[in-house]
Amino acid sequence: MAEGSDRANGGLVKMDSTESRWVFQEEDDSEDGGVRNSYESEEEDNGEQRLIRTGPRIDSFDVEALEVPGVQRHDYEDFNLGGSLILVLQTLGVVFGDVGTSPLYTFDIMFNKYPISEKEDVLGALSLVLYTLIMIPLVKYTLIVLWGNDDGEGGTFALYSLICRNAKASLLPNQLPSDARISSFRLKVPSAELERSLKLKEHLETSAILKKLLLILVLFGTAMVIAGGVVTPAMSVMSAVNGLKVGIASVEQGEVVMITVAFLIVLFSVQKFGTSKMGLAVGPALFLWFCCLGGIGVFNLIKYGMTAFRAFNPFYIYHYFKKNPFQAWNALGGCLLSATGSEAMFADLCYFSVRSVQLTFIFLVLPCLLLGYLGQAAFLMENPTQNEQIFFSSMPSGVFWPVLFVAMIAALIASRAMTTATFSCIKKATALGCFPRLKIIHTSRKFMGHIYIPVVNWFLLVFCLGFVATFGSINEIGNAYGIAEVGVMMVTTVLVTIIMLLIWQVNIFLVLFYFIFYVGLELLFFSSVLGGVSDGSWVLLLFAAVLFMIMSIWNYGSKMKYETEVKRKLSMDLMLKLGCNLGTIRAPGMGLVYNELVKGIPAIFGHFLTTLPAIHSMIIFVSIKYVPVPVVPQNERFLFRRVCPKSYHMFRCIARYGYKDVRKEHHQIFEQLLIESLEKFIRREAQERSLESDEDGDSDSEEETSFSSVLVAPNGSIYSLGVPLLSDYECLEKQSSEASSSFSQAIDDAVTDPGKSLESELSFIHKAKESGVVYLLGHGDIRARKDSWFFKKLIINYFYAFLRKNCRRGIATLSIPHTHLMQVGMTYMV
Repeated sequence: MAEGSDRANGGLVKMDSTESRWVFQEEDDSEDGGVRNSYESEEEDNGEQRLIRTGPRIDSFDVEALEVPGVQRHDYEDFNLGGSLILVLQTLGVVFGDVGTSPLYTFDIMFNKYPISEKEDVLGALSLVLYTLIMIPLVKYTLIVLWGNDDGEGGTFALYSLICRNAKASLLPNQLPSDARISSFRLKVPSAELERSLKLKEHLETSAILKKLLLILVLFGTAMVIAGGVVTPAMSVMSAVNGLKVGIASVEQGEVVMITVAFLIVLFSVQKFGTSKMGLAVGPALFLWFCCLGGIGVFNLIKYGMTAFRAFNPFYIYHYFKKNPFQAWNALGGCLLSATGSEAMFADLCYFSVRSVQLTFIFLVLPCLLLGYLGQAAFLMENPTQNEQIFFSSMPSGVFWPVLFVAMIAALIASRAMTTATFSCIKKATALGCFPRLKIIHTSRKFMGHIYIPVVNWFLLVFCLGFVATFGSINEIGNAYGIAEVGVMMVTTVLVTIIMLLIWQVNIFLVLFYFIFYVGLELLFFSSVLGGVSDGSWVLLLFAAVLFMIMSIWNYGSKMKYETEVKRKLSMDLMLKLGCNLGTIRAPGMGLVYNELVKGIPAIFGHFLTTLPAIHSMIIFVSIKYVPVPVVPQNERFLFRRVCPKSYHMFRCIARYGYKDVRKEHHQIFEQLLIESLEKFIRREAQERSLESDEDGDSDSEEETSFSSVLVAPNGSIYSLGVPLLSDYECLEKQSSEASSSFSQAIDDAVTDPGKSLESELSFIHKAKESGVVYLLGHGDIRARKDSWFFKKLIINYFYAFLRKNCRRGIATLSIPHTHLMQVGMTYMV
């Protein structure tokens, strides 16, 4: 990319950029009836769209956003060989614990209800397990789904974020065209499949029903992920502790339950130490577990024969279903458990790179799993009556206790797989407005994706203990486990299909084959596990339904609140009538007005004007906005625009964060970053005005409205903004206070000399900062109107109000000091 730009003799030397991309050209509509104010124009997307090729575009909302860095690199990309080995151990400890411990219980559950009558039953069941491992964890997740990551982020909400980034499918109407110009958006260029992709994009953006169905699907998948975080520890730990009944004949099931409860309490208590520390600590233990699993499998194959390898012939699946159709169909629920943990590979991707997960699974995890299942099948064919605790019964007696100890450690590790996935999923859901705000602790200073959520951690512990105490058997818990797993798998299949059509633009026949094959396969598994709902699995479905309702109510209430604030925002005509004093006294200082609106002046600001005896000489409307990308680079964080004429000294600032970004800045650091970005915006604005005045110096029009035509980026490229520049307006009212007048006089009088105007405005900012920064926080609540439907009143006035009252307040989330805080409450009737 070309770098730098030169100005000589008032001219501009063009530096071409080699970077280009495809964008939609749109006709913007003004916020106020189509007449565009020169000090602020809101961006809408109501016009016709056509695809054009263009150079790198700058954000018309903020000149500061020109400094676009290169493609964001993954946290682990620069690791050397030693770092890669450490990463493999961490990957084992965090991602593969769940799928790695599935041999502890898969065959137990498959042969729980129906005894083994002949060797072909074992070969048929083994063939089901082998091809389930190949088709779901290997082909679907490792080779396909992992590539659907959102810049290194995985999970249901990462897929949803990726779809929302490429099509405006979010129900929350706070999207701006400027969001698409963040460098990490990286939208795909057209291909031969572009027309179909654009049609799907148009349907998603224009159909409210499709948007709601997509959100319902995502919330259902998220509820199943959280439900999996409850049942996974119960299943993994209890299956390992069951091995004590093989080693000590006197151990009863009640004692197994008590030991399981003790292990679970210890497990969730150490969760706060973080993924990096825990992953590195338990990685070697899980590596030893996989070695034991593969070694015992080889031992059994040598001891009992290689007949089990015949199960790679899929004919045995056909023979199994033909001979015992109902038994085979019922065994599918247990067979599915061999693929548990597949979703964790994708959901926990935020902690590691795609390559490390793929290589570790293909060259270590999968071979050990296959050997383990082959060895157990070889044992069962010679000992068909020993169909309980098959793994522990098949191992050599001399290594029983060491392997039992390793199995318990591995089970504890496996329990963390879906727990960490749950933390990651909830953080993404919170950032995208689908989950109440909770306290999130970042456990790593180096990697921002490593998090711990205390409330969720103890919440999972309580319900996990409830599952263990209620069911007390891996057979009943296993069926519930299968429901949670296959539910998430189906949601992932549908979302990846949309991504194939919308973003990857894969051939339509390949997409149809993928969708039909995997949806059909997973529906077959789902029908099997649903057959055991009456055994107690309905408890898990009820739990997932409650989670789904919580997320739906929070999203609905947040959407209603935002839409109401948009409707109630103050008109620009009112602000102009009030004049630059805003109908009150402008006292020295800087006021940061926090609100969720990204366009327009919030109605809560009117309450500040009527409640406070004076308002600050400089006002900045700050909106903390999460965009559907993992990370927003720091120099693209703030977007600025003037609000009202220049003499009002009012700006809008949108602080954009990705759902992976960490908001841990001290308030003074945040203020400093914000003011530096504001100064940069004003300087570049003045630079553009200077360029324009050089080109249009002969113009005699008194009522000229300036439009920005060119701008020089740091890379030397020349851009056309196509939006009005900031013009000077005379104050509509005379100053009503000498203090206010003397404080702002330097800016109001310096309009003839651009250099003097720039320095005066920068000086004004510094004086306002030195006079003190105050945070003006408006609490907007909503209540249903009296004539609303009963269910709307119930949801808004009780359920949503309860969630808002008990979730983490905005003050804590924004890290606002109480000594610099002023709050005003406002209730909207919806």
